[in-house]
Amino acid sequence: MAKIVVVFHSGYGHTQRMAQAVANGAGAELLAIDAEGNLPAGGWETLDAADAIIMGSPTYMGSVSWQFKKFADASSKAWFSQAWKDKLMAGFTNSATMNGDKLSTLHYLFTLAMQHSGVWVGTGMMPSNAKAAQRNDVNYVGSFAGAMATTPSDAGVNEMLPGDLETARQFGQRVAAVAGKLRG
Repeated sequence: MAKIVVVFHSGYGHTQRMAQAVANGAGAELLAIDAEGNLPAGGWETLDAADAIIMGSPTYMGSVSWQFKKFADASSKAWFSQAWKDKLMAGFTNSATMNGDKLSTLHYLFTLAMQHSGVWVGTGMMPSNAKAAQRNDVNYVGSFAGAMATTPSDAGVNEMLPGDLETARQFGQRVAAVAGKLRG
C-alpha cells in the first residue's frame, strides 16, 4: 500500500475539513502547516518517505496562504536534493466564492509539484454541468486540475457542502488508486 501524506494549511478550519475528506478517501496521513507556516517535528521526514503528497491551501487573494507559501519556500531543500522526484503529487483548495481564482491556487500547487519533479494527478472526474445538476453533486465546481470547494465566507466548518466534501473524498481515492497502480 502506498504511503500518502496530505500536507495543508487551513486558516479557519474549512480547508482542514476538506483535507480530512481527501485523507479519508486516500487512506492518507494528515500533516498540518501551523499558523506560523511551520510543519510539526518530523514533518519533512514524513514527506520525504511518502509515495504521494497531496497539497492543500485555502485560496486567499488568488493564491495559496502565506503559511503555505512559507512551507513551499522551505521545501527548496527537498528540491535541491530532488528528494520528491517522481512522487505523485496533487492539490486542492477552498474559497468563499464559486470561482474565487481557485485555479490560480491549483496552478501554484502544480508548479510547485513540477519544480520538485513530481507526477501530477488531477481529479479524473467529470463535472456536474447538466441542467439537472444540483449544488451538492460531485465536482459541481467543475475542476479537472485538483479538487475545489466553495464555502461562503459566513459559513462555519460544519456548513460545508456534502457534495464538495464527497468530491474531496473521491479525489483522495483517485490519488490512492493511481499510487497503487504505480507501486503494483
